[in-house]
Amino acid sequence: MTVLVCSDLDRTLIYSAAAFSLDGPDEAMPRLLCVEFYQGAPLSYMTEAAARMLETLSTAATFVPTTTRTPEQYRRVNLLEKPAGYAITANGGHLLVDGVDDPEWAASVRARVADGCAPLADVQEHLVRTGGDFVLKRRNASGLFAYTVVDRAALPAGWVEDLTGWCAERGWRTSLQGRKVYCLPACLTKAAAAEEVARRTGASTMLAAGDSLLDIELLEAADLSIRPAHGELHDTGWTFPATAVTASRGITAGLEVSEWLLERATAP
Repeated sequence: MTVLVCSDLDRTLIYSAAAFSLDGPDEAMPRLLCVEFYQGAPLSYMTEAAARMLETLSTAATFVPTTTRTPEQYRRVNLLEKPAGYAITANGGHLLVDGVDDPEWAASVRARVADGCAPLADVQEHLVRTGGDFVLKRRNASGLFAYTVVDRAALPAGWVEDLTGWCAERGWRTSLQGRKVYCLPACLTKAAAAEEVARRTGASTMLAAGDSLLDIELLEAADLSIRPAHGELHDTGWTFPATAVTASRGITAGLEVSEWLLERATAP
C-alpha cells in the first residue's frame, strides 16, 4: 500500500522567527533547525524533532512538499537530507520530479488557467490601481498569479474584502498570509497536482496538511488531513470532518503536524 503525504510548507511545517509563537522560559525552548537561507541570512526553521520525523516519514511514504512558493523559492528550502522525489509548487502550477519541472504538467495548467479566468495582466493592473503606500512590493509568480507584500497595520479597512469580491467576479480568489496578499486563478489548486502525483505513484491513501484558504481543496481531497491552530483557516473557523486541528500554535504546531502525519502514514 502506497501512502501519499502532501503538506504545505510555510506556517505548516516551517516557520520564520516572527511565526514561532513560543511561550515559556528560555531554557525550555525547543532546539531548532534552520532549513532556509535568503540572501545569506537564516529565514525558516523547524524543530529538530519535527525534522527527524519528516526524515522517517519520507522513507515510509511518498512525501510531497506542496507549496504556493515558486520553484525558485521552494529550492531555497532544505527540508530533507535527500530532496523529495516530487514537489508541488506555485500552488499546483508546477510539478517538480526529482527537482526538474515537468513541462507537460506546466503546459496543461496554463491551458486550463487561460480558459477559466481573466488574464493575469488585468489583475495586476487592478492591484496597481487600488494599491497605496501600504503596498511594499508587487510580484508576478511564474506568470501564473500575483501577490503583494503589504504593511498589515496600514491595510485600509475593507481593502482585502473588496479585492476578494472583484477577483471572484473574474474567476480568481485571494488569500492573506502573513504580509502577503495572493491573487490566484480559482482553477489553480494544489489538489489537482496532488491527484496527478497519486495517479503516477499508484497511491491508495492520501494524507495532507495546510493552514491557508489555498489548502482547502487539498485538505478535502485527502483521506485524512490536519491543520494548525493558527493561520487563515483557523482565523475563519474552517473545519472539515476528516481534518484534525493541532492543540498548539506556531512552530510547535509544526511538530504536531509532523508527528500526526508520521503516525498515520505508518499505521498498520
